[in-house]
Amino acid sequence: MSELSARLSLPYLQPAQAQKHVTHNEALARLDMLVQLTVEAFEAAVPPIDAELGQIWALGPTPVGDWDGEGRKLAQRSFGGGWEFVTPRPGWRASLGSELRIFDGNNWVAPDPGDLQNLPGVGIRASHDAANPLVVSGDGTLLTHDGAGHQVKVNKATSGQTASLLFQTGFSGRAEIGTAGTDDLSFKVSADGAVWRDGLVVGASDGRVHLPEGLMVEGQAALHLGNLLGTVAEIAGAPSGAVLERGSNANGSYLRLADGTQICMTTLNAGDPTALGAGTFENPYRTLTHVWHYPVAFAALPALAGHATSQSAQALDRHLLFSSALPTSDLVEGVQAVRVCASSGTEACSLTLLAVGRWF
Repeated sequence: MSELSARLSLPYLQPAQAQKHVTHNEALARLDMLVQLTVEAFEAAVPPIDAELGQIWALGPTPVGDWDGEGRKLAQRSFGGGWEFVTPRPGWRASLGSELRIFDGNNWVAPDPGDLQNLPGVGIRASHDAANPLVVSGDGTLLTHDGAGHQVKVNKATSGQTASLLFQTGFSGRAEIGTAGTDDLSFKVSADGAVWRDGLVVGASDGRVHLPEGLMVEGQAALHLGNLLGTVAEIAGAPSGAVLERGSNANGSYLRLADGTQICMTTLNAGDPTALGAGTFENPYRTLTHVWHYPVAFAALPALAGHATSQSAQALDRHLLFSSALPTSDLVEGVQAVRVCASSGTEACSLTLLAVGRWF
């Protein structure tokens, strides 16, 4: 029968052995040393002068002094100020504070990271689940560099998938930054976690910045392509739509400004400038009277101006008369115009008319 155990080399009691308590106590002392093994240092080389009873050091390859020749062993301070040495075996584990190492037969090494691969999940101060295999509960999460810099990578399988950072309130989404559904970088917000609005989008193909909801500067909407040209509007006399609105119809063209200004224009074929009259001071030549219905109505009577041109585009004298012979209710919707002249020429002429006023 062997005198020592196979794994920890504990001494066995022998038949008819005297002073069995000595052997028994020696075995207990070794168990006390190796069970729940903790050390004061790894790769120790110089024995400390103030070592306390029971303290253990994991020796390096070439220790000196009282440890000379005991390389790679465990050294424990024993009774009487001496040292007890034990040769560790591969697979033994020892801790130094929160640091755990394993003896591989030559060195004390950190556990193989492979032991932590393909875990179903990790929960730090919380429980993970299938949708969130990594859960961290705390006041902060620090990711720092191991040298110079540090990158956080959020990867997705295809362009149509999502790779983003989602910010929640009560586990309901309120803001999202990332590439959601496309490769464009978007900044989204939501008031209820259901309806989302893109505040800012950076195009992946051209790097251009888009503001789908517009830009507010100190509470005022900033100019952009979406509100510079469009439909002007007002609420209680305050602009609420685009800055400029331009349009046209069979009655001419118009330009509306957000401040309420409105400009209407048209060109009418006035025909024979001597259709009426005798060319005298009392009865000058004049065209037929033409009615102009504005392309859009004014809020009040506008100011009127205009000029006449001949068929050959020559400017003629600008004697135009405007008449409000339309029904009173229509004064903001149209006007009558006639050209008056002393010339006896009969070349057809055109009237270019301009009305300036307000749309609100």
